[in-house]
Amino acid sequence: MKSTSLDELYTVLDPAGDAADALQPPDIQTEVGHFNVFKVSDLMRGYHSKPPMAFDRRAFYKISLIRGHSRIEYADKVVDVAQQALWFANSQVPYRWLPDDEAQTGYFCIFTENFLLPAQVRTRLNELPIFQSGSSSVLMVDNDDFARIETIFERMSDEISSSYPYKYDLLRAYLLELIHQGQKLQPSPVSASPHTASVRVTALFTDLLERQFPLATPQQQIRLRTAKEYADQLALHVNHLNRVLRETTGYTTTKLIGDRVTQEAKMLLRQTNWSVSEISDSLGFADVAHFCNFFKRQTGQAPSTLRDRTII
Repeated sequence: MKSTSLDELYTVLDPAGDAADALQPPDIQTEVGHFNVFKVSDLMRGYHSKPPMAFDRRAFYKISLIRGHSRIEYADKVVDVAQQALWFANSQVPYRWLPDDEAQTGYFCIFTENFLLPAQVRTRLNELPIFQSGSSSVLMVDNDDFARIETIFERMSDEISSSYPYKYDLLRAYLLELIHQGQKLQPSPVSASPHTASVRVTALFTDLLERQFPLATPQQQIRLRTAKEYADQLALHVNHLNRVLRETTGYTTTKLIGDRVTQEAKMLLRQTNWSVSEISDSLGFADVAHFCNFFKRQTGQAPSTLRDRTII
């Protein structure tokens, strides 16, 4: 379960091996970061001969406007797309997209965080509401919203092949418009958070937590397991960290760590053939019994029960 790179994505889009020349945008090598836009039909080409999308984390962000029956799988949930949706994929969160058939249309764009320079965006992408873990990143849209967002993608698609010397600056503007359209469509109103010290500490904690996942092999083990270990890493007193996280998230440090460890445990049980003992060890538990007791407190069921109900 490694992180899918840009090169691997281009290989999927063009199995013949011409991706580097044919698919990458002109002059992108002169830009900071990477950006590209595609039709979903490009990805569906040769659908029946391709293996299912791997469940992993990507080395890039992705925004998709999809129409057709499909489902999006995360470690702790599955989102069914019955008709059409706007989907924001965070580079830190593992997922996979499983279309029901090849009758999928729409657009998607890929980009790295450094493509959006500080001059264009005032905060880190993973601090924006639409890209935060646990946010409403899959938004069902009606026909009017679909048409409005599709227009932005069409502008991107036209612009990326143009000879306009400042086209990447314009593409950054389109990308920001797309992000803000998504945030406006989130179920609850999005209010800009002030850049206080508490918000910054929360972002640093979240980044530190997410960087430990996903676990790629049974030999890999998370380094930080307790609230004090995170506080020490951030050079804070554990009580201060706990107070800040309660203020900004409503949850304690231990609760946030426990929920993320549970999410990873669910994913490993569903998506790998690792033994419960291997999962327990990788997640930093002293023994299997301790892990099983923790998992049952968190989910109300034993790890073996979840695995028995999972089709891998």
